[in-house]
Amino acid sequence: MKWIGKRISFEDDKQKTTIIIYPEDVTWMKAVMGAWVGMWFAIGAIVIWALFTLPLSQQEQIIVAIFLSFWAYYAYKVTRSFLWLLWGRELIKIDEVALSYKKSIKGYGKAVPYYLENIKKMSVHQPKEKSIQAAWEKSPWIIGGDRIEFDYLGKMAKFGKKLNQKDTQLLFSLITKKVDLRLRKK
Repeated sequence: MKWIGKRISFEDDKQKTTIIIYPEDVTWMKAVMGAWVGMWFAIGAIVIWALFTLPLSQQEQIIVAIFLSFWAYYAYKVTRSFLWLLWGRELIKIDEVALSYKKSIKGYGKAVPYYLENIKKMSVHQPKEKSIQAAWEKSPWIIGGDRIEFDYLGKMAKFGKKLNQKDTQLLFSLITKKVDLRLRKK
């Protein structure tokens, strides 16, 4: 296995190229996110307990139910981001027929094949350094924006979450080289 950058590994053989993109490995960020998830679920448990235990008026029950719907949405988002930090991977496989992409958390996820002859206009998208998008994507509760994109049958396919500019360029070079090589073999 070879490494390009700090977060990207790849293995190359005659039949296929396999690329793995790992999430950022920052211990304090994982600890803070874990504490946040724990506190978020504690808040939810207390509110649910209050809903069924305390004598609330109908209006108060409606308010608590609305709060719990927002709570559930953010519980899902924050838990998913936390699990991504712990066990997330982006898996890319380039073989003779397709570029397959899988966003995986602990092995779970669905691989989507993109047939090589239908891949058009592969490009790099890096947010400007001091933009709102760049600041937003640095936050730990966001899985992150994708850096490499291509047109596939009229839709945009994207991958490369939270990669820095150097890693993005190295990955882009590797993928375009392998896709071009596979297309020439046909």
